Amino acid sequence: MYLFLFVVLAAQFVTTQPPVRYGYKVVKSFAHDAGAFTQGLEYRDGVLIEGTGLKGQSSLRRVKLETGQVLQKVDMPGQFFGEGITVLKDRILQLTWQSGVGLIYDRKTFKQIGQFKYPGEGWGLTNDGKQIFMSDGTSEIRVWDAVTLKEVRRITVRNGKNPIDQINEIEFVEGEIYANVWQTDYILRISPATGQLLGIIDMRGLLDSPQGADVLNGIAYDAVGKRLFVTGKLWPKIYQVEITRVR
Repeated sequence: MYLFLFVVLAAQFVTTQPPVRYGYKVVKSFAHDAGAFTQGLEYRDGVLIEGTGLKGQSSLRRVKLETGQVLQKVDMPGQFFGEGITVLKDRILQLTWQSGVGLIYDRKTFKQIGQFKYPGEGWGLTNDGKQIFMSDGTSEIRVWDAVTLKEVRRITVRNGKNPIDQINEIEFVEGEIYANVWQTDYILRISPATGQLLGIIDMRGLLDSPQGADVLNGIAYDAVGKRLFVTGKLWPKIYQVEITRVR
C-alpha cells in the first residue's frame, strides 16, 4: 500500500526544481493515549492541547507531555466527529468533520463559549496570530480573519503547477505551514502566502510498534523551545523529532 501511495504522491511532486527533501531524527519519545484518535495537536503553556475524533468519542484535551496524563478533558456532543484545533489568544477553536460547525472554547476552563459555521468539510486548523488557516481534505487551504472567522482568501497547495490534495492536520512552524498528507507518512512544508511546496519530510518508520495504530496525524510546535512533536491516530507515543536535510 505504501509503495502505491509513494508513487501517487511522487507523481504530484514532479517539477523542474524538485522540493527539498528531509528526513528526521528522533530526539525523544513520550507516552500517548493509544485510544486517542488524534485530529489536532498544539503545544501551549508547557502542555499539549489535543483534539480527538470519531463520533461519540470526540474530545478536547489538555495533556501533560512528559507522561501523557490527561489533565483536562471535555467531550464533544455525540453527533460531532471532532477534527482540527487551534489555540488563539484566550480561545480554542475545534472543527467538526462533516457537520459544518466549529466549537469555540475558553482556553483556561474548556467551557464552550460559542460556535461558528463553514461550508464543506473541516480537517485541519492552525494560525499565525493574525490569520487562521483551515484545511478541508482538498488541495486548498482557507484563510480566515482571526477575529470574525470569515474567509478572506484561499491558497492552493502546489508543487510547481501541480496541486497536492488530501491536506490534513496543519501546524504553523517558523513562518511555514507544516501539513500531514492523509494516509501517508509525509509532512509537507508549505508557503502560507502562495501555497507553494517548499519541502517534503519523509516520516516513514517513525512509529516503532505500529500494531493497532492508524495513520500519522498530529503536529505540534514548541515555539519557545524550538521543539517539533509528531504523533498519529491511536498511536501509543508522541515523538520529538529533529528535521534533517536529505538534499
